[in-house]
Formats: sequence, structure tokens, C-alpha cells
Amino acid sequence: MPIPTPHISAKKEDFAKTVLMPGDPKRSRFIAENFLDRAVLVNDIRGVQGYTGYYKGKRVSVMASGMGQPSIGIYSYELFNFYDVSSIIRVGSCGSFLEDLRVHDIVLAMGACTDSNFAAQYKMNGTFAPIADFSLLKKAAEECDRIGARYMVGNIYSTDVFYNDTESGMAWTKLGVLGVEMESAALYCNAARAGKKALCICTVSDSFVDPEQNISPEERESSFTKMIEVALATAEGNE
Repeated sequence: MPIPTPHISAKKEDFAKTVLMPGDPKRSRFIAENFLDRAVLVNDIRGVQGYTGYYKGKRVSVMASGMGQPSIGIYSYELFNFYDVSSIIRVGSCGSFLEDLRVHDIVLAMGACTDSNFAAQYKMNGTFAPIADFSLLKKAAEECDRIGARYMVGNIYSTDVFYNDTESGMAWTKLGVLGVEMESAALYCNAARAGKKALCICTVSDSFVDPEQNISPEERESSFTKMIEVALATAEGNE
């Protein structure tokens, strides 16, 4: 694949070793403007903003993924395979399935259950279980402990369907799944196939147990600061 790709206009050297990947392009810009020094815009095709800068002397990139597994599947594949990115840390939002996992708590997705057919491309005689990189997961958990952030580690449900006629979430809850989002399984598959590292860190934005718990779209753009700090501390930088 020639660089730039159809989806990323950056030069190969424009991306750091680690890319933080929120879904929302506005959150990508928020992270660059509020957490990175000397941030430079390296991609803006389709409004999917990507930046590279420095966090405490560590070179880090941040670029939006868009919504859903097909979208993050494209961007993470190109970053891993064409831009030599070593690790991608998704920084997103999720809905909670548990009463004691509340709005603004952090989920570190050790594994990703899914209803997606994404892994069918590998033509395996079985079911692939997409999981996080343990070194990134361990470091993120340690950083949550250090800053006193409320968090849980476990399985997350990565779905292709936002508006679902039949899914209540209760079946997943019975198996101990913490919550639901729409990107991590594809990210973990791409990382595994490329021999790279990935981690999904989500902030709980709403609850299926208590519908009155929710965060507005505007708050989602700018209020997930603890998650962002954890992700940046976890990032493997190159000077």
C-alpha cells in the first residue's frame, strides 16, 4: 500500500510509536490541544484529525477512529501495517452493565466479546478470542492505582449494533461482561494479526442498570481526563 493511504494523508514518519485513538475527532483535537506539547496536525482526511506531539518528553500521536469496528478496523490496520505503529490505545466510552460500575469509572478491556463477523476473514475452524496486550494492560492498571481512579478490569462487549431490537445486555452480564462499546474487538484482532500491541480504555458514559446516569455528548468530548492521563502514561514513547 502506498503512503499516504486513501484514509491517512500523513507521511510514514509523522506518527509516533504509540497512537491514542478516540472515536470522536473533536476528542482527538482536545487531547492534542490540552495534553500534548508541540502538537502538529498530521491527518485531516474526512475530518478524522490526527496529531503528533510530546507528553512529558515522550513522543505520542492521537488520531480519531470514527464509530464502529469497520472504521477502527481500517485506521488501525493502516497504522499497524503501513505506518509501523507499535501500539494503539483506544480511549473511548462505554455503557455499564453493572450496578457498581458507574458513570466516569474506567474500564480496562482485558478481552472483547463481540457479535461482529470481523474475525471471519481469518478462516479459522473455531472462534478467536480478541484480547489486550498484557504489558499495556498491567501498566494502565498500575497508573489507575497511582492516581486513585475507580476502574475495573475484565471483558467488554464490542457490538456492531447501537440500536438493537432484541439485545438487553443481561446475557452478557450473567457472564461477567462489564459493559458495551463498538470498537475494541476489531482493534484487538488487527493488533494480533500484525504482531503489535493494543489496549481499550473506556470511561463509563451511561448505565444500563440506572438510565439516569449519563454524560452529555459535549461532556464526552472533554471530561474524560483521567482516562486520557492513564493512556498517555501507558503509551510507549519514542524520544
